[in-house]
Amino acid sequence: MSISRRSVIASALAASASVGGVLAAQRGAMAAEAAPLAPAASPPGDVVGKITVGYQGWFACIGDGAPINSWWHWSRNAGQPPSPSNTTIKSWPDMREYSRGYRTAYANTNDGQPATLFSSYDQQTVDTHFRWMRENNIDTAALQRFNPFGGEGPTRDVMAQRVRQSAEANGRKFYIMYDVTGWTNMQSEIKQDWTNKMKAHTASSAYAVQNGKPVVCIWGFGFNDDGRPFAPGPCKDVVDWFKAQGCYVIGGVPTHWRSGNEDSRPGFADVYHAFNMLSPWMVGRIGNVSDTDRFFTSVNTPDQADCNAHGIDYQPCVLPGDLQERQRAHGDFMWRQFYNMVRVGAQGIYISMYDEFNEGNQIAKTAETGGQVPAGSGIYALDEDGTSCSSDYYLRLTGDGGRMLKKQIALTANRPTQPRV
Repeated sequence: MSISRRSVIASALAASASVGGVLAAQRGAMAAEAAPLAPAASPPGDVVGKITVGYQGWFACIGDGAPINSWWHWSRNAGQPPSPSNTTIKSWPDMREYSRGYRTAYANTNDGQPATLFSSYDQQTVDTHFRWMRENNIDTAALQRFNPFGGEGPTRDVMAQRVRQSAEANGRKFYIMYDVTGWTNMQSEIKQDWTNKMKAHTASSAYAVQNGKPVVCIWGFGFNDDGRPFAPGPCKDVVDWFKAQGCYVIGGVPTHWRSGNEDSRPGFADVYHAFNMLSPWMVGRIGNVSDTDRFFTSVNTPDQADCNAHGIDYQPCVLPGDLQERQRAHGDFMWRQFYNMVRVGAQGIYISMYDEFNEGNQIAKTAETGGQVPAGSGIYALDEDGTSCSSDYYLRLTGDGGRMLKKQIALTANRPTQPRV
């Protein structure tokens, strides 16, 4: 089972950010004024000027035919169906458009339906997800790929083919996003995996290209935690190797990559600046509109200035918020992030995440009301704050954020998307 990257040192970061907010804001403003206002490093492509969503594709169910043969990422004990005492999820999907659901050990939903969940291994699931991307003008999906040399490797290999097929059929783009969490032999094996397996997918018409180069992302270099203990040298070697293969390389980096503290190890500046694009992680760092505005001043503005000064594209994260922690404010939290990232001048936006039902940050269709969640589960639906939201609301909100990024609608702090049409 892969280690979740989402909650790493989140509480410590939130506390330190609050304490240092004023000084950080002052430093950020000074850095923004001092840095040259350079043009964007790259012209529009499949990631620059586009909305990218992180796509886990990591859910399986016993009986779906997946090689992993387990309730992958649905259950703590993956050999048993998920239940209130054996679960890894915070939010419940809207199951109405999946042709196949798998019966869990949760009680029936409050409206009397069996409590079922989807399998990412079913092609129809992936087709449905990519159709939603198409219907909401979401451009690109970053397919997460953890260490493929363990037991989950064969399932992940199939998922790459599933995603390729759906992206081609729906006119969407995709690229491989390696997550190095817990990958002991990463430096050699990531090269082997790309050469022997994943590079073949770049032949697809749907594979994302930027500056004429296939896109690859590496998530996790420089994070200050035990799951990613790599030193700068091996990390720089991997980045340089992918660039030598002719790839446009994105770095999924710590929030505080630029200052080299808090969630970032020191000494990684050369690694970070070797990437073509930087996408700092934000889950667990912000939880409301005030946090978003504070980070705009103290983090995002100087981040963009640093990227401009080094000829690097900037792809900050935007997240809908943890539904179970009641962060979403019926879309106001997410829209404020879109507004701030567009006005900071970001070259692209990364949505974290598309199908992250484990941490409640998914934009994929989610239970609208308490009637659609299992009885007694305590899981919140999208109407948790009293505002009725359609299950596709955060897909539509993302589509509108993309229109603002592309200047198809004017920059506005007022959310144009209605929770229910």
